[in-house]
Amino acid sequence: MAITKDMVIREVIMATPEAAEILMAHGMGCVGCPGAQMETLEEAAAVHGMNLEHLLAALNK
Repeated sequence: MAITKDMVIREVIMATPEAAEILMAHGMGCVGCPGAQMETLEEAAAVHGMNLEHLLAALNK
C-alpha cells in the first residue's frame, strides 16, 4: 500500500504500525494525540514543520 499525503495519520499507523516510529523520527512527537485521529499527513507536515516529500519517502520505503 502506498502512503500518500492525503491519508489520515491514524489510518497510516493502523495499516503500517512501524510508521509511528518514522513519524516521530521526523518530528511528530505525538502520534497518538487527538489531532492524529483526523489530520492528514500533509496537514501534520505543515503544522510540525516537516518536509512532506522526505516524510513520504521514508514512509514508503
